[in-house]
Amino acid sequence: MIGGLCRGIMEVENNISIIKRDTRHIPPRNWKHWLLGRPLSTADAPHQTIGKFVGLAVFASDALSSTAYATQEILFILAAAGTMAFGFVFPISIVIVILLAIVALSYEQTIHAYPDGGGSYIVSRDNLGEMPALIAGAALLTDYILTVAVSVSSGVAQIVSAYPALIEYRIPISVGSVLFIMLINLRGVKESGAAFAFPTYFFIGMMYLTVGVGLFRHFTGALGVVENPPEMDIVHTLTGITPFLILHAFSSGTAALTGVEAISNGITAFKEPRSRNAGIALVWMALILGSLFLGISFLTGHIGAVPSETETVISQLVRTTVGGRSLLYQAVIWATMIILIMAANTAFADFPRLSAIAARDGFLPRQMSYRGSRLVFSYGIVTLALIASLLIVIFQASVNRLIPLYAIGVFLAFTLSQAGMARRWWKIGQLKPGQEVTERGSTLRYAKKWQVKMLINGFGAICTAVVVMVFSVTKFRDGAWVVLILLPLLVGMFTFIHRHYRLLAGRLTLDTYVGAPPHSARHRVILPLSSVHQGTLEALRYARRLSDDITAIHVSIDPSEAEKVLRKWETWGEGVRLVILDSPYRLFIEPLLEYIEEILAYRQPDETITFVVPQFVPSKPWHNLLHTNTANLLRSELLSRPGIIITDVPYQVP
Repeated sequence: MIGGLCRGIMEVENNISIIKRDTRHIPPRNWKHWLLGRPLSTADAPHQTIGKFVGLAVFASDALSSTAYATQEILFILAAAGTMAFGFVFPISIVIVILLAIVALSYEQTIHAYPDGGGSYIVSRDNLGEMPALIAGAALLTDYILTVAVSVSSGVAQIVSAYPALIEYRIPISVGSVLFIMLINLRGVKESGAAFAFPTYFFIGMMYLTVGVGLFRHFTGALGVVENPPEMDIVHTLTGITPFLILHAFSSGTAALTGVEAISNGITAFKEPRSRNAGIALVWMALILGSLFLGISFLTGHIGAVPSETETVISQLVRTTVGGRSLLYQAVIWATMIILIMAANTAFADFPRLSAIAARDGFLPRQMSYRGSRLVFSYGIVTLALIASLLIVIFQASVNRLIPLYAIGVFLAFTLSQAGMARRWWKIGQLKPGQEVTERGSTLRYAKKWQVKMLINGFGAICTAVVVMVFSVTKFRDGAWVVLILLPLLVGMFTFIHRHYRLLAGRLTLDTYVGAPPHSARHRVILPLSSVHQGTLEALRYARRLSDDITAIHVSIDPSEAEKVLRKWETWGEGVRLVILDSPYRLFIEPLLEYIEEILAYRQPDETITFVVPQFVPSKPWHNLLHTNTANLLRSELLSRPGIIITDVPYQVP
């Protein structure tokens, strides 16, 4: 035992001992701990899970927040035919809620079938193949990025509705909100859930109060219509209501379903029994979302609300229902703003998880699968924040400009997920009772009612596939073409990354390794030097331990400096040969590389060439600005040369 840290010594074949040690090192306190919280050990992971009440706040805020803008997006499209078309808002909403029920039922089955999460990506990977999985992954990652941009922009729009003077600052407010949510999520899932639970339930309470009061006043004849409605931003361009217009409005309203898949992607964040808790949270989310969406759409049609960028439909509904901009109005608006901004938290919870799964499969950089100090996928969180902020700046935080890019990706993922689940039930039907088949993401066991479940998922896949086609056609000119181009580009990026990892693994595999080559008969050491000093002599002493065949090289840029090097080397070089490379154009790297190429061209098959590079290490980091750091430059050039070993010999100067 060494210092009481060894846990045991295990003897294995060939007299090799494997020693396992624990460490007592605890990261010291610094400013990051104040900002993000103290680091968590891996053993703390089971204690960072959340229950279904907090889980609803973390993973359902995106879906619930869509009630604040889905109805408005339907109105934006119907406005092209005039206010007479607004009567179709409620019937369209009913169809969307039916679609919500189908999708929610499908994902409830997915949660129990895939308890380790992953949603559409895992389901498609195990049942449809690699390419559908990549399409589902690209669609979901795109949707999560747009979720952050749309939700935050919509939340800020609510505040602008109440305080019009802030309209000039909506972009910095939006970007600041994204960075704030990023910071909260970097503190961990449990802390972000606790921080966002109260605002979520406060929003739900305020919206049910608004809808309840509105319905009561409607049926008692006291509701009235919007006073001083804002001017509509959409010009009346159609003379009648066309099927294309209805489908176009329907596709915009399906934004209400975004985020439904979030719980199935984040099952691992729930406490045990996690599938049961996640399933209950999904049912709660669907019921709350469906009832609020229908209530808002019903009341909107009766109060004469109009779509506008200057005042949201929710703002018009609340001030009509409660009678002006009272304290209750302010509470509802602030609750709506907070839930809309918090909706981005769903993406911050799921984007890193999905990225980590894809990274472990080799389709994204490996760093995306690394957990940070707070047991969250920090790289994914920061990446999402940066890309979403860039979108907000590009589209000027306009919900109406961002929404056409939205939802098509998630419905494509819906379709692939449900098609994958339908195939999974078909595979289960081919098993015998008691038989099990283990796949990468789940275990298949025979189920008696597999035909019914297959029909549910198959019907859901057909419905969502129709929505994808409707969305692609009706939203193409509005900007959906960007997503239709972006998805293949993302799939291509996944394939390129995977190819790199696969080729690298093929080069490094031990399956075809025949053993190390025989001991080198010759070991040549190259010692580049810019001047002769104590650090140079330290490198020379190390080089002598490696080989007796040493060549020192000096690139002569200044003849007088080269003469000084020559005289000092005659005194301190211990008889090692010195090659001086004349450089009339005052280049350092190029003459040296030319000399190296000559050595490599004539080296023997069993010869090893090692560059021993003296590395100056100043006592203070800013001192690096006062030195050329030629060692770093030389190392960067030599690393790409096969057959060369590079060894740094640092010399510290206090």
